[in-house]
Amino acid sequence: MIRLAELRHGALSVDEVLSAVQDPAAGGIALFTGVVRDHDHDRGVVRLCYSAHPSAEAELRRTAERVAASFDVRALAAMHRLGELDVGELAVVVAVSCAHRGKAFDACRALIDELKATVPIWKHQEFDDGGSEWVNSA
Repeated sequence: MIRLAELRHGALSVDEVLSAVQDPAAGGIALFTGVVRDHDHDRGVVRLCYSAHPSAEAELRRTAERVAASFDVRALAAMHRLGELDVGELAVVVAVSCAHRGKAFDACRALIDELKATVPIWKHQEFDDGGSEWVNSA
């Protein structure tokens, strides 16, 4: 059921995540990608740097297992980027396949929301005005 749950320092692949959740019994696949945007709270963002607690990958897997158990999931995959990212780069990719589209949408939303709420990944934002801030979210 959990086919991919990992943190990576290199570029993320939508194709890899999508391929991981393919299942002949799935009639619906929902995919979410999170990208680095060029602003936050009316400030221009130049780049981000993600770091994680050593337990983060294990917590990502536990989160994925909880979501999979709560929905009729055929397959689930999640990847989160670590390190420095520029505007426009993929920060997170999650996908879920289910027998029907409604459950796939619900499970995918639950997966990204739970990931952000529970996995210990921290974001350091650098702004175009020279300032920066840490954000305790994925």
